[in-house]
Amino acid sequence: MTSYCQHNFYSPLFPNHNSPILCEPHYLKHNFPVRNSHLRECFLLPLLTRKEQHLRPVFRQPFQSFFQPVFIVKRKRFIENHRQLLLAAEHIQRGGAPVQHRLPVQRADTAFISGDVIGAGGQMHGLVALDAQDSVIRPAILWNDGRTFKEVDYLNNTIGKERLSALTANIAFAGFTAPKLLWMRENEPENFKKIAKIMLPKDYVNYKLTGVHCCDYSDASGMLLLDVAHKRWSQEMLDICGISECQMPKLFESFEVVGTLTKKAAQTLGLPETVKVVAGAGDNAAAAVGTGTVGAGGCNISLGTSGTIFISSDKFGVDPNNALHAFAHADGGYHLMGCMLSAASCNKWLCEEILKTSDFAGEQADITDEKLGENHVYFLPYLMGERSPINDTNARGTFTGMTMDTSRSDLVQAVLEGVAFAIRDSFEVAKSLGIEIPRSNICGGGAKSPLWRKIFANVLGIPLDMVKTEQGPGYGAAMLAMVGCGKFKSVQEAADKLVEVASTTEPDAELTAKYEVRYQNFKKLYPALKNFFAATV
Repeated sequence: MTSYCQHNFYSPLFPNHNSPILCEPHYLKHNFPVRNSHLRECFLLPLLTRKEQHLRPVFRQPFQSFFQPVFIVKRKRFIENHRQLLLAAEHIQRGGAPVQHRLPVQRADTAFISGDVIGAGGQMHGLVALDAQDSVIRPAILWNDGRTFKEVDYLNNTIGKERLSALTANIAFAGFTAPKLLWMRENEPENFKKIAKIMLPKDYVNYKLTGVHCCDYSDASGMLLLDVAHKRWSQEMLDICGISECQMPKLFESFEVVGTLTKKAAQTLGLPETVKVVAGAGDNAAAAVGTGTVGAGGCNISLGTSGTIFISSDKFGVDPNNALHAFAHADGGYHLMGCMLSAASCNKWLCEEILKTSDFAGEQADITDEKLGENHVYFLPYLMGERSPINDTNARGTFTGMTMDTSRSDLVQAVLEGVAFAIRDSFEVAKSLGIEIPRSNICGGGAKSPLWRKIFANVLGIPLDMVKTEQGPGYGAAMLAMVGCGKFKSVQEAADKLVEVASTTEPDAELTAKYEVRYQNFKKLYPALKNFFAATV
């Protein structure tokens, strides 16, 4: 099959809009090792990838992509039924109601379907509150929602960071689920009283498929309700939030089977009720699995809308300053993770909103090798506040060092470098713990830029590997599903067999030295502006 087909379907996300679904099987060969027997009959289905201009009133930023690809394996007839997965999982915002505070939705769940098993990876931290009838009580509060600054302050300063770290291995961030619960208790007490089950976005999809209230450890780690070290709900944190353990979903490893399809889901999807569903993983953990970042010493940098650095380990460990998240990993182990809220979205903002172009490659064309490490313009990439490692919702983006001869390409270069410097902030925290990171994978839309990969390799001073699989979260979900149905004995085995390096970007010693000087200058900017940000927000 070399052509694509188009379908119109009723979207549970936006019920008044018929959206095209493009099915492009030929596109797959450019993204996946199709020669692998387990993926021989894969089809890539990009869902809702076109900008929807009429949705601009709902979202602060242009609507890009709610669903990432769905991977359909082995049964070609699933092409006719793939849309039913969306319909069976009814929209978590209950009839397409606008997101509170008009937040952008730019990350989403992915799913893998085979003849035997379904696996999913989904956006983390979001609060999906269900009543006693398992109906959604209110629109989901998503991962990038910053309304909880008061609740975060209460948790970090009244309860105390040290206590939070002892209970959950983490401190409070605005995106985490626990502050959202406190916000709901304070601002929507009637809705709060109705809560019978607290879930995360992908887990609600799994519930609609199986009837099981479930959550995996990797996703649960980002709620600030899990005792990560012991992989159990923290009773004290539940008490602080005014909820009980019976309101929480059952916990599973990401590759464990949570149940099989309900009769209704099976009928809707056109699948047998014997099809299994694994717990799946949070998007970052799923992406790490999809890039082979599992076991001890693995590292992956994801350069998407947000940016992450993900360091895997087979042992539990926590940064004493809690500058990095300490989470459970989808492979059954643990990981440290630094997350910046605006990464590739910074470049998108500059090009599309300021420079009024979508020609990203064209804007980078004037940034020659001779200019790298020589730019005197600095950019702080805090367009949505920031998480790791500064944890400051008041932080803002800035350009510094501009003069009359500053060019358009200087600004673009400053943005690319600023994002790399911000990732290095988390990289340095990991190194301060004695963690050796000799090299890393890099993935995400921003990693498609050879220039940006070169900047990252030299800012960090390590080789960066691009794996052949572009869709890390979806591929990771597929690998977890394969482990769940017994195709592989472990996630490590799946990674060893299925993940291959496509290319490597090596650092240059001279350029690395130049960027070392610039990074030391970059480090001084936020401390100098911190009080100013707080006073002007």
